[in-house]
Amino acid sequence: MKALLYPTYFPSISHYAAMVQADSITFETEDNFQKQTNRNRMYIYSPNGIQLLNIPIKHSKEAHQKTKEVKIEQDFNWQKQHFKSLEAAYRTSPFFEYFEDDILPIFQKKQTFLLDLNLEVFEIVNQCLGITLPFEKTAEYFQNSPDYIDYRTLTNGKKDQTSCEHYTQVFEDKHGFLNNLSILDLLFNEGRYALDYLKNQKL
Repeated sequence: MKALLYPTYFPSISHYAAMVQADSITFETEDNFQKQTNRNRMYIYSPNGIQLLNIPIKHSKEAHQKTKEVKIEQDFNWQKQHFKSLEAAYRTSPFFEYFEDDILPIFQKKQTFLLDLNLEVFEIVNQCLGITLPFEKTAEYFQNSPDYIDYRTLTNGKKDQTSCEHYTQVFEDKHGFLNNLSILDLLFNEGRYALDYLKNQKL
């Protein structure tokens, strides 16, 4: 199975399951940037329920801007805010401290381009899972992709209808099970068991 996907910011569980189960991964990097997608956002389980963490970007005057050209807006201290939110959400989870040092560089190092950040996130999460997932990048935009299983819709949470299997979440007793959050939610709660979960997740 050859999977075609967009690189995203700490991808959703369904997105990661698709990559783990694929025979090969190709990242679409010639697309036009679309707002309100997981390219620059993730969803976590906060003490108050679901919480959106959004990376601010520099808006272009061009009508269509390629995602690989999108720059991160550094006037806001978004990295500090995101990490504080992750601490509030997961400090009491079983594996937050185990992976904390691995993910910390994302919230300390300043990247210029969103795509570079997302590819670094991808490598760090793979490291946390204890796996290597080689990938290729597209050289042109694929309107149709007959040679691939097209998982690009997983980038848009509203179009992703995946129903994830239950696992224990930190604030589940308050708000119940929240479906298909960021891979970090699974990682902090399940540790290395997250990999078996992803392999068995139905897409």
